[in-house]
Amino acid sequence: MEPELLKEVPSLDLADFTTGNSEKKRQFVADLGAAFTNIGFVAIKNHGLSDQLRQELYAIVQAFFALPEAEKKKLEFAELFGQRGYISKRRETAKGYKVADLKEFYHIGQPEPTGTMPSNVFPDHMPEFKALTLEVYRLFEQAGKTLLRAIALYLELPEDYFEDKVKNGDSLLRALHYFPIENPDALEEGAVRAAAHGDINLITLLMGASAEGLEVLRRDGQWISITALPDQIVVNVGDMLDRLTNHKLKSTIHRVVNPPREKMGTSRFSIPFFMHPRADMDLTSLPSCIDEQHPKIYTDMTAGAFLDERLRELGLKK
Repeated sequence: MEPELLKEVPSLDLADFTTGNSEKKRQFVADLGAAFTNIGFVAIKNHGLSDQLRQELYAIVQAFFALPEAEKKKLEFAELFGQRGYISKRRETAKGYKVADLKEFYHIGQPEPTGTMPSNVFPDHMPEFKALTLEVYRLFEQAGKTLLRAIALYLELPEDYFEDKVKNGDSLLRALHYFPIENPDALEEGAVRAAAHGDINLITLLMGASAEGLEVLRRDGQWISITALPDQIVVNVGDMLDRLTNHKLKSTIHRVVNPPREKMGTSRFSIPFFMHPRADMDLTSLPSCIDEQHPKIYTDMTAGAFLDERLRELGLKK
């Protein structure tokens, strides 16, 4: 029997997993798994991000995007394929779409890169930008590792199954600016802030955005708005985890719609953290997620090969 269609994203308390008794921990794992097999999204509190840090980060991010275009473009490097630094307006096009998204963004990766990972680039005259983004990066990386422990238990894997796979992983903190639409009549058909897409990574952790607009596609084809309380972050399944679990855990399509016409002249800011494994992680679907009712649907691939494929589909890599 199909699980019920949810009208909102389930809310959970991460403290039940980290500091609760064994029954609370077991219930958290079960509830997280139920949300991820149903709608692919969940709202989490007690994630470690303070309201003060969130406000400070948003303030410095807004200050960066308010810089002149020429200043921002000094931090855009084509050879980084959009994986570090600034990515200018309308550079990214969602898979399957021909019209670029109405956004610009900035990527921060591993603070201490290993192997072939590129180093971070930061605006020299904004030291707070580097300090705050790296602090939040480390905080979200830790919260992500905790959530992956719960996911591992739900999948009946050792609790530390993901630990070595995400150690020094190629995760990204993305500061996003959905810029004002000054002339709505000049927009080409289909141009939206973020066209319908699934995330590439294992899981995404998203702190509250500065304005509404995020919607998720329910399995009955209906779009529902994603809202979270100020003390919550939204966490969703990415395509890599979907592949690993043979679509048991759902990477759900989501989008950011344009605001009502009277609000089109305003900005929207958003800061997601994309939790990636190391490039050599094998995404071959787990045998425990394959049976007669659920035959294997994905080809075998490493995380690095999958990321490369998607960067080309997004137009960030040629």
